[in-house]
Amino acid sequence: MSERQTIYEQLQDILEINIEPAPDEWDRGYNVDFFIKIKDKYIGLQIKPVGYEYMPQIINERQQQLETHNKFTKKYGGKVFYIFSITQDKKKVIANSEVIDKIKEEMKKLRIMG
Repeated sequence: MSERQTIYEQLQDILEINIEPAPDEWDRGYNVDFFIKIKDKYIGLQIKPVGYEYMPQIINERQQQLETHNKFTKKYGGKVFYIFSITQDKKKVIANSEVIDKIKEEMKKLRIMG
């Protein structure tokens, strides 16, 4: 949990918005660890350590997660983003920092939508 907490706190500071832990049913049903609320819509976040996407047994799970993420988007309006973490100088940091701009774009889109 500390890895996830470290990463989501960093992201919260970067985005300057409150990020909350997802309810247990979102974790199980949509594979969402955290969320950002924009008006009446939600953006989902899933945090994984680097190396996760290369593990052979994950390939099937990744497809299943894509399906659950699509269900989340249909129901709650926002996309789900993967945040990958790595250890750098004995500290957990966001490995795929390009996702930050994608999350910002999604936040902007949801703010514009009625």
